[in-house]
Amino acid sequence: MTVIEARDVAVHYGGIKAVDGVDLALEPGRICGLLGPNGSGKSTLLAALTRLVPLTRGTLLLDGAEYQNAAPASLARRGVARTFQTVRLLPDLTVAENVRLGADLRRRAPAGVVDDAIERTGLGDVVRARPGELSYGMSRRVEIARALATSPRLLLLDEPTAGMNQAERQEISELLRRLRDEGLTQLLVEHDVQLMIDTCDDLVAMNFGAVVAHGSPAEVVTDPDVQRAYLGKKWRAHA
Repeated sequence: MTVIEARDVAVHYGGIKAVDGVDLALEPGRICGLLGPNGSGKSTLLAALTRLVPLTRGTLLLDGAEYQNAAPASLARRGVARTFQTVRLLPDLTVAENVRLGADLRRRAPAGVVDDAIERTGLGDVVRARPGELSYGMSRRVEIARALATSPRLLLLDEPTAGMNQAERQEISELLRRLRDEGLTQLLVEHDVQLMIDTCDDLVAMNFGAVVAHGSPAEVVTDPDVQRAYLGKKWRAHA
């Protein structure tokens, strides 16, 4: 059984088809990456999957049960967590307090979940700092830690390495792969194609709100439609 599934999902804003007729199924314990140019519908699809925008049509399933009419807040209690393209931290709280907000979304958060999320994301030295004292890349880590503090089964990440240098991006890639190996299913939106190739088990390429390719990273980045829509030239993944 898939963890989460979208069937013929569409999100239209007037005459703009932000997402149009998308089918997507995430298998347990895998990382699926959403690839595509700006405006291709990736972030809108994430918003649809987490019930933050209404569907024009389509069906959403979580563990085989429809949830397109569920309240967004209920998804955290069902094991779904996400990060956002824009960092959303409370400026008056410390790093540790911001991370704890994630645990508070679960009625019975496991003991030590906050400390574990902080350790996994390398935030141990800044737990007493406030967001205004952090670099943008470090703020991104706090968002990831807060999501992990919900003890999710499914993690959706929108540009989690934005603002990070190459070493930091590599650390996040390694973290996501470790989480995958522990059974955490993930849907990842990123513009760093090489990071997507290195991190993801599967890629889905979108353009103009529709899926244009789906398969292994090697298959998708060499697909002619993806080359034309996004990469613009022959892409060769670095070994």
